Amino acid sequence: MAYFGKLGCLMRQTVARSLLQKAGAAGTGSVALPAVFLLQRGMASSKLFIGGLAWGTDEGAIRDAFSAFGEVTEVKIICDRDTGRSRGFGFVSFTSESEAGAALQEMDGRDLGGRTIRVDYAVERAPGDRPAGGMSRGYGAPGSTDRSFGGNWRGM
Repeated sequence: MAYFGKLGCLMRQTVARSLLQKAGAAGTGSVALPAVFLLQRGMASSKLFIGGLAWGTDEGAIRDAFSAFGEVTEVKIICDRDTGRSRGFGFVSFTSESEAGAALQEMDGRDLGGRTIRVDYAVERAPGDRPAGGMSRGYGAPGSTDRSFGGNWRGM
């Protein structure tokens, strides 16, 4: 699976380079890349997603593990807002894209704190681009029309 992900990444980079070269040859000076190239993880980034973290893993342990690949500028473990416990994933930022790429290649599938971690490029999400869930809609939430869970519906 990682092979196909890398292959897709290389294909997107090749297409992006050819678009930039064509635009440069035309003398336009500025290029508007299609949004799909900017939203997908294929473009190199200096921020990595780390998944599968053990509950007891702290930011210092992650910084120590990833600092072998370059200068780590930020480490962030995502915690549950109600319990304060780790949600099992986090992010690591490097000073350069090449350092992040080296860390991704070496650390993906490795053991950290007794668990096998998954490392990938982080994907920036738009403010409204959140997965559905929680009490925001459906299953008896305020304003829901779901009859099976006692939502806000009128009569039968």
